[in-house]
Amino acid sequence: MTDGAPPPGSVDRGGPRRSAVRPAARRRAPLPLLVPALLGLAFLLVPLLALLLRAPWRSLPEQLTSPEVWEALRLSLVCATAATALSLIVGVPLAWLLARTDFRGRGLVRALVTLPLVLPPVVGGVALLLALGRNGVVGQWLDEWFGITLPFTTTGVILAETFVAMPFLVISVEGTLRAADPRYEEAATTLGASRFTAFRRVTLPLIAPGIAAGSVLAWARALGEFGATITFAGNFPGRTQTMPLAVYLALQNDPAAAIALSLVLLAVSIAVLAGLRDRWMRTA
Repeated sequence: MTDGAPPPGSVDRGGPRRSAVRPAARRRAPLPLLVPALLGLAFLLVPLLALLLRAPWRSLPEQLTSPEVWEALRLSLVCATAATALSLIVGVPLAWLLARTDFRGRGLVRALVTLPLVLPPVVGGVALLLALGRNGVVGQWLDEWFGITLPFTTTGVILAETFVAMPFLVISVEGTLRAADPRYEEAATTLGASRFTAFRRVTLPLIAPGIAAGSVLAWARALGEFGATITFAGNFPGRTQTMPLAVYLALQNDPAAAIALSLVLLAVSIAVLAGLRDRWMRTA
C-alpha cells in the first residue's frame, strides 16, 4: 500500500476537491464582452486624450498666470473648502442620525438627502432661488429682518456648492457608521459618558477615514459645480465666477484659456482619485 493513498473501497471524506482551472482560461474574455468593453473604455478615454493633445503647452504658463485664471482658481478653492466645511458641520450629524437612530420616516429622509445626487443642478439652483432668493420662502425674511441677500454673492456660491456636494459626504459617513461596531459607543455610555461625549471621543476616531473620504468627494464635487452656481449665484468675475464658469465663458472667447482651465480641473480630479485609491483598495 502506498503511503498517503486511501485503502481500496474507502470513501474519501476530505471534502470535494477543487478543480484545476488554468489561470489563462479565467483571464480570457469572450469576444461579445471584450468588444463593447473596449468601446466603453475608448469612449471615456478619448475625450481626455483629446484635451491633452490639443492643450496649448507652449502658452500654458502664460494662460495659467493671467489674473483672471488665478482669481477664478482662488474663488473656486475658497468656496469649495467653505462648502466642505459647512457640509461637515451639518452633514456628519445628519449621517449619524440616519445610521444610529430609528424614527418614523427615516427612509423618506434618506431619499430626500440623496435627491440632489440625481436632481439636475440647474433645478437645484432654481429651488435655491425660490427658497433663499430675495422674494423666496426664507430669503424674503432674511432680507427684511437682517438685510441679508444671498443670490449672486460669494455666499450664494458656497450655498449652491453645499447643496450639491453634501449628499456625497452624508452617504460616505453613513456607510462608515453602519460598518462600525456600535458596542464601543454603548460601552462608553455604560461607563458614564453622555451620548455626545461617546460620539466625540469614540465614534469620530472610528469613522475618521470615512469622514476624510466623504470630505474629499464633497470638495471635488463642489469644485466642479456649474449648474446650481450659475443659476443661483450668477457669473460675475471676482465674486461668483468659479473655474467651471470661467471655462464656459472662455470657451466662447478664448478656447486656449478654456483648455488651460480644464487641465487644472483634470489635474485636481486625478489627485482626488489618487488620494482615495488606498481607501477603495482596502474596501475591496
